[in-house]
Amino acid sequence: MMANGYWNKILRVDLTSGTSRVEDVDETIWKLCIGGAGFGAKVLLEEIDANVDPFEPENPLIFALGPYQAGNVPGNAKWTVVTKSPLTKTYADSAAGANWGLALKRAGYDALVITGKASRPVYLLIDEDHVEIKDAQSLWGLDSYQTIEHFHKIDRNLAVVAIGPAGEKLVRFACLVADGHSLAGRCGIGAVMGAKRLKAIAVKGRKKVPVHDEDGLAKKSKQLFQEIYSTAKEHLRRHGTPELCVTAESFGDMPIKYWSGDTWPEGAEKLGAPRYTEVLRARPLPCMNCPIGCHRYVEIESSRYVIRGPGPEYETLGMLGTNLLIDDLEAIAKANDLCNRLGIDTISTGACVGLAMECYEKGWLTKEQTGLQLTWGNAEAMIAMVEQIGTRTGFLGELFADGSLSAAKRIHPEAEQIVAHVKGLDYPAHDPRACFSLAINYATGTRGACHMRGVTEDVEMGLFFIPELGIVPGWSELFSPQNKVELTIKLQDLCAWLNSLVICAFMLDGGGLSLSQLVELFNLITGWDWGIDEVMKSGERIFTLQRLVNLRDGHGRKTDTLPYKMTVPAKHGPRAGKVPPFEFLLSSYYNQRGWDEQGRPQKQTLQRLGLEFSEQNFGGDC
Repeated sequence: MMANGYWNKILRVDLTSGTSRVEDVDETIWKLCIGGAGFGAKVLLEEIDANVDPFEPENPLIFALGPYQAGNVPGNAKWTVVTKSPLTKTYADSAAGANWGLALKRAGYDALVITGKASRPVYLLIDEDHVEIKDAQSLWGLDSYQTIEHFHKIDRNLAVVAIGPAGEKLVRFACLVADGHSLAGRCGIGAVMGAKRLKAIAVKGRKKVPVHDEDGLAKKSKQLFQEIYSTAKEHLRRHGTPELCVTAESFGDMPIKYWSGDTWPEGAEKLGAPRYTEVLRARPLPCMNCPIGCHRYVEIESSRYVIRGPGPEYETLGMLGTNLLIDDLEAIAKANDLCNRLGIDTISTGACVGLAMECYEKGWLTKEQTGLQLTWGNAEAMIAMVEQIGTRTGFLGELFADGSLSAAKRIHPEAEQIVAHVKGLDYPAHDPRACFSLAINYATGTRGACHMRGVTEDVEMGLFFIPELGIVPGWSELFSPQNKVELTIKLQDLCAWLNSLVICAFMLDGGGLSLSQLVELFNLITGWDWGIDEVMKSGERIFTLQRLVNLRDGHGRKTDTLPYKMTVPAKHGPRAGKVPPFEFLLSSYYNQRGWDEQGRPQKQTLQRLGLEFSEQNFGGDC
């Protein structure tokens, strides 16, 4: 029986046996975990144990949707994929947009769970009730754009998610590419898909998802489309995330010289808006049902490069730009295009190149070994290294394809200390020495170091507030421990809920959608009549489910860490002399979460959240 916002149907595919089946579920599962990331965490916790390797057939690949994929709600093109990460060996989720998630929902499913391993390269075709595993040997070796184009030539109405050569070759930070312009980038989920010999998933759906108040939802969605567009049109829609570069650098938030530099305002100005928009002839490239269009479509026709397609985002400009002291926009756009085609995460790729350049500077890597002059600012060397990593070829490709931490252990006894990571996931392009809340947000992040599972940095920089949660101007400011733990907990819980709905965080953070409006949409879809308290408790429950997976996999206080570089204060600029009081903040965080000193939820916390069933799934030395 259907529920408002849900089909109550999970499509399960076993690639080993070549079979599929539809599992009927009860609405109670959605009230527990909503969908999306919450559903994925529940499956990981219940269906595998700590001994399952990410590349083993038993590791599930969980594509999960939520109630927001019903109707034409602004920002609802998002979908979430959950698995056990080959990079961190624990819970991983990643989100993307375009049209793929909406197509899967309209095909009649709330989630797709894939297990097993095909005997040869295959792709999965889903046309509503028709599900077929088909031969993909002719597609194996194609880049992600070529693969998606192949399907679009057959049927333009197919929504496609695919891997590139990096996923096929098990690069541990390989990503998924959806419809050619939106990427599920982090945690190496593309490598899990490659290990299953699954090249692509093509979906078509035309079914109408049931909702509680169809007329009310349509009216409210139309109103909010107009309001969000009006809020974003002169900023995030006009320039996309590159608009953030100058602001972030001015606060000391951007990565400079692989986290060892302090300031580089001239670099940020060359990479950010408005210069980015002018040089790359950039324009909005929106996902379906998006009034913002943060992605950029860029065009380059120069003597060096010809590129027409998705352009680099803020994170890429940070990690492949300021992080490497590279201010050549065209070269970064070329590297971004390579990463997308090969199917690798630009954040972890930039971290690998940054580590290589620092090791080269220290004499731990040489030109004789690498074949490249890996000096800071060398854009051509950066592009060459990107290609080697994405194809797993050459000295650097083999060395770094398993990630920065693995490479550091092989390079030099002291190299591991300079890697900026949590649980194996590289730091994104935001510095916790500027935004202290990030120190705790990264350390306790359930997929490792991640800014998008908490967006606390935007609050600290005065760019985003949620008055319904008491998050207002002046409540938690830069370079102060005041309210940092409270801020982190509130936004981790909220983002866990957003990633389970599933909705794009930019609708709130940049688009001006209020939490009250978000909850109103939720109730129009589901008819559950929830308030903000119920929403935040739901988010806490989902975050705790993810934490339980971490604990089951051996993570806890010993891996809730601050990298060495984040304990070294800057000598110049806005964060000169400042570092976050990490141990104090972490202990306070555990206490406010209702966890013990090792970071494990106490029994009464699990009972309060309705998670008593999960107690047997974690334990041991964390």
